[in-house]
Amino acid sequence: MPELALYAVDDGNSRGRTHAEPRPKARSEFQRDRDRIVHSTAFRRLEYKTQVFVNHEGDLFRTRLTHSIEVAQIARSVARTLRLNDDLAEAIALAHDLGHTPFGHAGQEALNECMRGHGGFEHNLQSLRIVERLEERYGAFDGLNLMFETREGILKHCSPARARELGDLGRRFLEGRRPSLEAQICNLADEIAYNNHDVDDGLRSGVLTLEQLQEISLFARHAAEVDAEFPRIAGRRRVHETIRRMIDAQVTDLLAESTRRIAEAAPASLTDVHTAPELIGFTAAMKEENHALKSFLREHLYRHFEVLRMTAKARRVIQDLFGAFVADPRLLPPQYQAMAAAGSIERATADYIAGMTDRYSMKEHRRLFAVSEF
Repeated sequence: MPELALYAVDDGNSRGRTHAEPRPKARSEFQRDRDRIVHSTAFRRLEYKTQVFVNHEGDLFRTRLTHSIEVAQIARSVARTLRLNDDLAEAIALAHDLGHTPFGHAGQEALNECMRGHGGFEHNLQSLRIVERLEERYGAFDGLNLMFETREGILKHCSPARARELGDLGRRFLEGRRPSLEAQICNLADEIAYNNHDVDDGLRSGVLTLEQLQEISLFARHAAEVDAEFPRIAGRRRVHETIRRMIDAQVTDLLAESTRRIAEAAPASLTDVHTAPELIGFTAAMKEENHALKSFLREHLYRHFEVLRMTAKARRVIQDLFGAFVADPRLLPPQYQAMAAAGSIERATADYIAGMTDRYSMKEHRRLFAVSEF
């Protein structure tokens, strides 16, 4: 493993844990964070949470779990090449979607609407809430007691009002400071992973066609390379080979541009990273190609009538469950009834719903609203 750069995060320059613990014996502090995330209940639930297509629609579509693993693989590779802390990058990547609702973005939007007037709902903040409060695995503290930099990396966005509530963790949003380079890597690894695997899932589902994707230069260019090198392959093998090259091109561009920016800024410490311009990023040309791909997916995949039908149903499930639990907290499991009594029924209900998998939320909906479930 290459020696870490002076501006990388390591055990020595970390701001540590909220609750002091003995140092791990056979692993680093950030390896411990990664392991705690992998063993968490919230991480296991990601296996049955939607990325784009509802979990029961097919066995081969991405879920939040497979997405998180793909993000971690990209983030770790980039971090190691740039001599950054790949264990921290991996931990952030594995934890970044822990707070996502069932049914992907449709579920988040529905739950946020339900929580309007009660603090709102944002999966980014919910991921932080899970690792700080909701996981119940250790006798000495609530949550997972992760390192400061891991929690900072999970918190990708934050409004000024919420930042003030978060104390030290939210201060960077108020002061305009950057997170670690490891966190910056995870933001773009997330983008690379979901754009490319949404192309794959869109083609597998039949919602997208190869003809449509010829409009997108990033896809068309690499498809042409594949056809030139392997003129006899077709079907899924041709698609996989094209998407593999698309990912490689984006990662290569990210590494080259980030290396250039770091050399130009010449940070000498982690403190320099916090005050520097954004040091991890794509070239202008790749950024434009990515924007075109995202716009294409928004128009042709996320707004396709079949996907919209699924998301409309998902929104209805979330809204119905929220209304029922808030109207009668006795319908909640005892753990969440206690949380509601100690705080807010709306927030306790949001915690319960956000923790559901796709299939469990549909099961709960049938229990409450289907006469045949009596």
